[in-house]
Amino acid sequence: MNRYPFVYEHSRPFMEQVGEWIADVFYDLLPEAGFEVRDEQIYMAFQMERAFADKQTIFAEAGVGTGKTLVYLLYAICYARYTRKPAIIACADESLIEQLAKPEGDLAKLAQHLSLAVDARLSKSSDSYVCLVKLDAARYEYEDAAIYQTMYKELPEFVHRFEAMQSFYAYGDRKQYPELSDRQWKRINWDSFQDCFACERRHRCGLTLSREHYRQSADLIICSHDFYMEHVWTYEGRKREGQLPLLPEHCAVVFDEGHLLESAAQKALTYRLKHSVFEELIIRLLKGEVRESLAVLIDEAIEWSEALFALLSRESVAIPGSERKQVVMSERLLEQVREFRLVLDAIEETLVFESEMFTLNEYHLRIVEEHLDMLQKALRLFHQSNGLICWVTEEADGLALVIMPRAVKEVLQERVFSQHMPVVFSSATLSVGGTFDFAADNLGVSRYLAFRVASPYDYAERMQVVAPQWPNGDSFEEKMKAAVRWLHRSGGRALILFPSQDELRRFKETLPSFTECAGMRVLFEGDREISHLIAAFQQDETSVLCAVTLWEGLDIPGPSLSSVIVWALPFPPQDPLFTAKRQTAARPYEEVDLPYMLLRLQQGMGRLIRVREDRGTIVILSEELHRDPQLRRLIEGLLPPNVALLDQAAPGARE
Repeated sequence: MNRYPFVYEHSRPFMEQVGEWIADVFYDLLPEAGFEVRDEQIYMAFQMERAFADKQTIFAEAGVGTGKTLVYLLYAICYARYTRKPAIIACADESLIEQLAKPEGDLAKLAQHLSLAVDARLSKSSDSYVCLVKLDAARYEYEDAAIYQTMYKELPEFVHRFEAMQSFYAYGDRKQYPELSDRQWKRINWDSFQDCFACERRHRCGLTLSREHYRQSADLIICSHDFYMEHVWTYEGRKREGQLPLLPEHCAVVFDEGHLLESAAQKALTYRLKHSVFEELIIRLLKGEVRESLAVLIDEAIEWSEALFALLSRESVAIPGSERKQVVMSERLLEQVREFRLVLDAIEETLVFESEMFTLNEYHLRIVEEHLDMLQKALRLFHQSNGLICWVTEEADGLALVIMPRAVKEVLQERVFSQHMPVVFSSATLSVGGTFDFAADNLGVSRYLAFRVASPYDYAERMQVVAPQWPNGDSFEEKMKAAVRWLHRSGGRALILFPSQDELRRFKETLPSFTECAGMRVLFEGDREISHLIAAFQQDETSVLCAVTLWEGLDIPGPSLSSVIVWALPFPPQDPLFTAKRQTAARPYEEVDLPYMLLRLQQGMGRLIRVREDRGTIVILSEELHRDPQLRRLIEGLLPPNVALLDQAAPGARE
């Protein structure tokens, strides 16, 4: 098989030849297969060539229908073959990964119409896989234990054997269990508190086997933003522990829906602490022959840890509409953290001498040392001015403390943007107010290329945007009536986007009381695995899909999605993360809340028109639009040319 899809001349610059071939693809090869020539797509291709040739970061903002995915895929594949390292395509979430890799997706189009065999492998996040230890326990712990018993019995035979494996294959990812709700899945999936290093099943784990598979990819590895940032954050630690990094060496990174990378980076740089995990790990040291002084320190550390979490439990404050609780900083808390760290310092010093006596299990010692190092890094943030964002959550086995560095710019600059490789941010919404400064500043990108390409679709003939008026205020009851009225008028065929799980849950509980929707099939995010839920929505034309996370990436062309109902303007939540951002902003509403809301709203509205033949209505259920003229003007500025924001549906308008 030829290495490149064109005849490579060694005397000429490689990327120049790639650009010429891609021009042929868009001008000749794809039109011969029935695709239209898109000037926007060809313009994008020339801009992308600069980024790959000069190994620069580029913000590529392109509207729906411009074919931006095909452009970056072609460059990434060619560049991967040139450098003999795979390129990483990092998507905002798992549903976007499925959209890219599905049978009718863009990778399939390349294979079909260009006869281009692409080695593209999926690298899903760790929490997308079954944890064998948790699954084993779930068979006896829950009221629906029979479900987990069946799953356990259906595991591959080699999982239960301990002799050498003759054959094996990847298994156990979330998609294989579509009927499980998110709540049921979280009981058995991998989480950050699992001690994989000490797990005797780790070499037969579906997560481990999947990593061995995708590392061999020659062209593309497709993963989530979260997973890529986890790779970045754990790279040095895994090398110290003698483990392979989560991702292999690669030649380029494409961040699809790149405006969401900052939140993924913050999530990846998060420390999660729990007393029960610390206690279980630290007492491993007592299984060897240790001096009494170390045993006393271990007992003290357990007591200080227990006291710290007890204090957090008493003094944290509930956040309305969130499962998180705000940690209230006080001198008492800081003193508790200081005392705990002093004991940890003493243990680390003592372990230096203990390790020289060779009485401790070397494997357990290494695990404990890594955990102590993580604890120290996390707790050190408490004593750095404005250095952290933290909260606590109540979990089945105790309180969990989550600590997140306030800024991620430095990490991204050092470990992503300084690697001298092409980095592509692709999305229909990367700029705010006509510039890319908001995204670039949040990510710490100082030098970059950028371009904007509008959608080629005639939205004025295809899209209607309605903001119903609220004579009695936009209470929950009034919104329910309005949403049901629009669902009835459109005969289902709607996506309802909610800003929070709480509001979706309340809608779900209230909907059965409205007889107008009695015959509609209404699907709710969280009830099933997301890609199967989306497929069911697309196949059942008159169904309704209610979601919190599908503001981006959902691609449902055709009549199944003829209406997008925005339940409320998607301002950021009142949780510790955004509270911290507001505290450091000179004008919190203008610098934090508005840009976030406008980008997310624009993405949500972009779910409606996916192909040239689509048409439909966007309904925004918001009283603010009628009492805040400036806000209304900003939202009108998001709309395509010649599309007006109507206070009610135009007579005879198609929905």
